[in-house]
Amino acid sequence: MANKILNQQERTSLDEGTLVLVAHPDLDESRVNAAWVEALKRDGRTTVRVLADEIGPDGFDVHSEQQQLKRHKRIILQFPFHWYGPPPLLNQWLDEVLERGWAYGPGGNALTGKFLSVAVTTWSRAHDYTYEGMYGVTLKELLAPFRATAIRVGMEPNGHYALHGVGDRDDMEILNTADDYARWASRPQQSLDNTDSSDLATANRVSSGI
Repeated sequence: MANKILNQQERTSLDEGTLVLVAHPDLDESRVNAAWVEALKRDGRTTVRVLADEIGPDGFDVHSEQQQLKRHKRIILQFPFHWYGPPPLLNQWLDEVLERGWAYGPGGNALTGKFLSVAVTTWSRAHDYTYEGMYGVTLKELLAPFRATAIRVGMEPNGHYALHGVGDRDDMEILNTADDYARWASRPQQSLDNTDSSDLATANRVSSGI
């Protein structure tokens, strides 16, 4: 009987809440991502996992990482843009954890029905990520591989949050935007705003697509 109750409790604990996977290679050297992590912890409504603290000499503990994914309904990948994509740390995590037969392929349905969001910081300014800007491409387009990844593993793409021009931000701006990010991260997946703002007063961009 006790085992039956325990199993029921374990099942009800699955698919609840938001997991934020932080893929900054060195938070001690970070201003913005470190502030975001502290804001998430103060807010207390998300589970925060710093991948640099989880990787070992032989890579990630794949089973442990997969269990964390199974326990949460919404997954947020947080990272600084590195040559217009994720840092190598996140690529390694994706390669190791999203295994065939677990995340995709025959029998690979562990992530089906979950939601995937992305949160990024960029050194370049918001205008640089426009057709008229330096790169001639939008951030949403550069984040398209995450949309494809979500679809490949049965997840629903669920928006992105971005802070541009991080080198231009003073400490107060960073603290304010960190609190704004924490509020965004803690929203239920169904209530993401369909907005796209590059207002420097809020210093963020939120979009319904990745």
